[in-house]
Amino acid sequence: MKLHLNSASGANLISGYDADHVLINGRRHERSLLLLPETLQPDWPVVDFEALLETDFTALAELQPEIILVAVSGRQPMPKPRLYARLLARGIGVEVMELGAACRTYNILVSEGRRALLAIILPSRD
Repeated sequence: MKLHLNSASGANLISGYDADHVLINGRRHERSLLLLPETLQPDWPVVDFEALLETDFTALAELQPEIILVAVSGRQPMPKPRLYARLLARGIGVEVMELGAACRTYNILVSEGRRALLAIILPSRD
């Protein structure tokens, strides 16, 4: 799906997505990644939501987001709140969403000037 964007002062935005990739500022990415308004960290080594540990969420919090959106391609898993309870206690919101919904939500939050972290989990290409 292609998204129509309003410029957010040079911020990284999702310009499209499908089950196996995302387009960030028009560039195609086919592996899991971390996205902040000012930073892209490609090749995040996560390919399965169920493999995430509390330490993974703690590492995401080190990037100092206001909210973390975990985008999952395919069936949305049921998150285990104990994995990110410490983040919630620090005032960092965590939402697990289907890929398309997460991409749209990220773009809206960034366009509002919010510091959102989009953690995209894509299926392995190996």
